[in-house]
Parts: sequence; structure tokens; C-alpha cells
Amino acid sequence: MSAIDDLPPLREVIRQHSLSARKSLGQNFLLDLNLTARIARAAGPLEDTTVVEVGPGPGGLTRALLALGARRVIAIEHDERAIPALRDISARYPGRLEIVCADAQSFDPKPLLAGERAKIVANLPYNIATALLVGWLSIEPWPPWYEMMVLMFQREVAMRIVAHESEEAYGRLAVLANWRAETRILFDISPSAFVPPPKVTSSVVRLVPRHSPEPCERKLLEKVTGAAFGQRRKMLRQSLKSLGVDPARLALAAHVDATRRAETIPVAGFVAMARELADIRRENPAENQGGSKWR
Repeated sequence: MSAIDDLPPLREVIRQHSLSARKSLGQNFLLDLNLTARIARAAGPLEDTTVVEVGPGPGGLTRALLALGARRVIAIEHDERAIPALRDISARYPGRLEIVCADAQSFDPKPLLAGERAKIVANLPYNIATALLVGWLSIEPWPPWYEMMVLMFQREVAMRIVAHESEEAYGRLAVLANWRAETRILFDISPSAFVPPPKVTSSVVRLVPRHSPEPCERKLLEKVTGAAFGQRRKMLRQSLKSLGVDPARLALAAHVDATRRAETIPVAGFVAMARELADIRRENPAENQGGSKWR
């Protein structure tokens, strides 16, 4: 019997279902059910809540979410080997666990929510964690279908999410995350808590969507930060030239000097530059309006 329910310990579940972690799937299984319960509690009260979980694997976090009262958990698992273990959990919590065998990068959970807002709680596979986060932060229209995200990342990625201007980790991801959400690192988890142990420390991050972020077009914000951080060691007057507009005009809109570098510009400054870029393009509608990717 485990610490949170009467199901077998996770090591036994892994042996029973031959669930060796696969590096190609970014898998590192968290076996300490006290830690999975701590992650679940970080999402706040779960009663009357639907939780979307990505990459449940043998189901340690899934069990914690259900044991702590989640009304419904939608577990999205790409690895078919894990489905029988999840079905055992579903049998223990009848009617409360919905298992979806799919790639989370292409699966849209909204049809399963029927207009209900949910919480995303997940120990994300390392190899797709950033891509998933960017996708959730790029949802249009905003605010999104989720009310909170509690996610585990490599510590380095977590620092990039919560970073502020003038910090070493500050970049495009931090601008996007902190423009659209309130971000906070809650706690770290040692590599020794996982099987197999990763080479890095992990961090649990909470992101709460801002209902009304400072207004601007996300794609233009993406273009401005892409240009600025694409040449982050250069001054704005040089790095923003790739946008095909006068960098001084963008800097003036942000109330910063064009000799400053991207890493010193706060989120509000990038938002102001994106709005100014939108004005310029309305004045010159023939301007190319293509976009670039976040990184």
C-alpha cells in the first residue's frame, strides 16, 4: 500500500508493466508519492476541478491529483506502454480518470472540457516541455481555457520562464511568459527523486494567466523580441534594424534609449515596441507581416 492510496507502490507498478523510462520520450519517472502530492497541492483546492495532465507515465502524479480530490483528471499519454497502469488507477477511481493516448503537442483538450476551465498539472517530458508551454501561452483568443498551470521543468528552463530584465536567463521565453501570466518557481526537486535520475535539478513552476495582459499583437511582440534577442549583445539601434523600421522610433515608444540591449528592457517596453510596430505597419500596409518562433 502506498502513502496516498491503496494501490501498489510505483516501483512495483513499473516492474509489473515493464515501464522502463525511454530517453527518446523525455521520460524520468518521479516515484516519491509525497513529492507528487506536493505538486498536486501546489495547484490549490482540487475539489470540483478538472485537471489536464500531460505525460502521466506510471501515474504517480495522477494518483496524487485524484487522492487529493480532483473531480476529473484528463491524462494525455503518448506512450502506449503506460496505458494499462493508468487503467488500474481508473478502476480505483471510477468515473474520474479519462485516459487519452495521444501526442500532447497536437492534441486539443478543449472538446473534452465542454466550456469548463481546467488546471494543467504535469511533470512534463523534458524534450517537449518548452514547446508545450509556448503553445499554451500563445493561445488565441486570450484568456485561455485553463485557469492555472503547475508544471515541472529542468531548473535551467524554469529560470528562463520567471526571469526579469537584467537577469542572465532573461529572454524571449520570459517576455512571453510574464506578459501573459504571473510566474513563480515554487520548489526544486533533486535528481535522486527520479528513475532514472536526470543530470539536472528540476523545478516546479506555477503560472497563473493574466486576465487582461497589456494589449498588443502577440505575433508582433514575437517579432520584436525575436529581433532584439536574436542579437542580444548588440544595441537595439542595431538589432531592431531587421524589422525594416526605424529602431529609434520603437525605442522611443518604450521610453528607452536605443543604445540599450534587449536584456535590459522590461516586458512593458517590448509590449510598447510591438504596439508601435503595429502602428507603423498600419501606416505602411505593404510591410511584410511574417513571424518567427519563440525560443
